[in-house]
Amino acid sequence: MRKLPALLAVVGLSALTLVGCTSVPAAGCDRPASSGSSLDSLVTVDGDLGSAPEVELYTPFQVRSTSHTDLEAGNGAALTATEQAALLDVTIVSGETGEVLIQTPYDDDIARVAPMSQWYTPIPALEDALECATEGSRVVVGLAPGDILPEAAASIGLAEDESAVAVIDVRKAYLPRAAGALQFNAGFNLPSVVRAADGTPGVIVPDAAAPSDLVVETLIRGDGPEVTGDVPVRVAYTGVLWDDKTVFDSSWGQAPVSFALDDVVPGFAAGLEGQTVGSQVMVVVPPDQGYGDAGQGSIPGGATLVFVVDILGLDEIS
Repeated sequence: MRKLPALLAVVGLSALTLVGCTSVPAAGCDRPASSGSSLDSLVTVDGDLGSAPEVELYTPFQVRSTSHTDLEAGNGAALTATEQAALLDVTIVSGETGEVLIQTPYDDDIARVAPMSQWYTPIPALEDALECATEGSRVVVGLAPGDILPEAAASIGLAEDESAVAVIDVRKAYLPRAAGALQFNAGFNLPSVVRAADGTPGVIVPDAAAPSDLVVETLIRGDGPEVTGDVPVRVAYTGVLWDDKTVFDSSWGQAPVSFALDDVVPGFAAGLEGQTVGSQVMVVVPPDQGYGDAGQGSIPGGATLVFVVDILGLDEIS
């Protein structure tokens, strides 16, 4: 087995065949169980989801366009966005020899979570092949010549005119944005939130005195598991200074952030504890529950902070 090339290094059942597979798409996400290919007659996969599969194929295996078949369909979050965080296990097999070219560790190391773009960049064909695939799924993908970028293909020993087979386990998928029921909040003289099409929040701070107490408002209530502090939580957030109404930090447009509640300022932690995955929460943090009189970095001393946080998932493998 060759080492993962630089472009792919981010990833650092009893016998199953591809016949008669079914898929249950996520709500609002239509995914066919198969793209209508002949993978089912050419490829056999043995092993449980989450463990390295044994892949057998009739060689030389060749496809003219990308194809997929779902061996198993999970019921977790669906893959719908390029910057969505996920943990994948991947085995890629040469279509010419049937030999394994690359294989991820197949462990539960949450440190391997990465944006889907870090898979889609070297293997652009995966973006369509995995669209709407759900957490807990095992997907077999037939990769045609050119489906992997030339430099990435060469680095794993795949010839320019060679097809390949990828077996992909979606071990963990985080929500790309808050998803749930909008909540009514009647707070007076509190910030309001607007959202771009991709979920990026904009925060409008009123021309009013900042509250002296911690304020927590649930803007969207998700129906996922509760944030208890027992395991790290993964979020997308924007932080705004109340006094000058400027954004001092934001994770939007980047990978979601993971942290333990003990590792953040008390007001931020208190605003998230007891909330549920899928929720969007606004937390107004007074100085005594934030960075106090000393401040930190671009945050001045005595600052009241406004956070809008999308809770995307918990860092545990089910």
